[in-house]
Amino acid sequence: MVSAPGKVIVYGEHAVVYGKGAIAAAISLRSYLLVTPYPKPSRTLTLRFSDIGLDHSWEIDVLPWKAFAAPGKKRYYFDSLERLDPMLMKALKPFIDVIPGKVLQAAATSFLFLFMMIGNQHSPAAIYTMRSTIPIGAGLGSSASIAVCLSAALQLQGGTLAKPFKGMMPHETQLQLKRINNWAFVGEMCIHGNPSGVDNTVATGGKAVFFKRDDYSQPPEVTHLADFPELPLLLVNTKQSRSTAEEVAKVRSLLESHDGITNLMLDTIDKITTEAHSIISSPDFSSAAGSPDIVRLGELIRINHGILVSLGVSHPKLERIRELVDFAGIGWTKLTGAGGGGCSITLLKPNLKPEVLQGLEQRLSDEGFEKYETTLGGAGVGVLWPATTVDELGREGEITQDMFLEADGVKGVENLVGVSSGGKRKWRFWREWVPEDDGGR
Repeated sequence: MVSAPGKVIVYGEHAVVYGKGAIAAAISLRSYLLVTPYPKPSRTLTLRFSDIGLDHSWEIDVLPWKAFAAPGKKRYYFDSLERLDPMLMKALKPFIDVIPGKVLQAAATSFLFLFMMIGNQHSPAAIYTMRSTIPIGAGLGSSASIAVCLSAALQLQGGTLAKPFKGMMPHETQLQLKRINNWAFVGEMCIHGNPSGVDNTVATGGKAVFFKRDDYSQPPEVTHLADFPELPLLLVNTKQSRSTAEEVAKVRSLLESHDGITNLMLDTIDKITTEAHSIISSPDFSSAAGSPDIVRLGELIRINHGILVSLGVSHPKLERIRELVDFAGIGWTKLTGAGGGGCSITLLKPNLKPEVLQGLEQRLSDEGFEKYETTLGGAGVGVLWPATTVDELGREGEITQDMFLEADGVKGVENLVGVSSGGKRKWRFWREWVPEDDGGR
């Protein structure tokens, strides 16, 4: 089993479109992929993603191996890929078109393309079962998390990736994660066409990244923030659909009609991001409860949100969440991502009274919002091999397909396979990743 986190943008959304910096961080909501071999002589390949209703099988031997083996087409685990080959995508099309719906087709394309590239015609028959605790379509990097899981699992299965172990040399750790990230980026291309590479970089390395993109014809500049602290976060999903393109267009329109004022707001967001980066990167930084550094980060979150409101990309539901949080006095809140709906994040203050937090959560639930208590700046991709867990009586047993599929909701999945298990499961993570200058890939 492999797992990878989702992400939130903590500072800098919308300004990043205009060449400013932004910070994105991993959250403890994650995707989990269980790989179960079929008994021989089966040659079946099955992808199950019950959260979106995908359950489809292919026969390995009838897949378009000839097209992928043509001269100049095949790539290997140590390669990187900057664009998808139209001829290979065309060869996969008949195997994808039988699946109904664009969302399901995109997920299947990502999986099948990676399987054909990383694997080979002699790859073992297996069931790939995906569960995710990340809200889908909410701007939290769910597709990148899935792509990282697929990349890691297929390379582990093919023997081209080593399980992380205590004492693994830093250069080997970096090489392994770079390979996972390279192929996760390819999986993201299958879904989004031209992704930034930021989401899969966060899902691979965990913690946080500072990213900036001056030229959209080039990959972004990405710096991994290995010292980003793990901080308590309240994530609230408005469940209000939104269009990223429409929200970006709002800022562009404001820039055209009030260019001087709008540029000052974008520059201020950039200064907020730069100051947050400076605070976190300082050798004197403290994430202890009540630390002045945490208060400063919280204040920057609140200021950043105020400017986003002035840019016109908030929504009444987001403002209602902020109002409820401010009234409860539990932390600092802002929208995350494109805005216009989607999610809000609240950096929680220390030493909160349980009854205050519970009261807020009840009010959020009563008004139709979906809340998640999560952690900011957690671990990246990890592996649980063998995929076992320990029950209440201390007995270790295999995590089966049925157990995994029957886990009920976020809590059920986390209780069964979650990385925060208190020793019940032996998850291992690659650490000490310092991305090279490869555009976050």
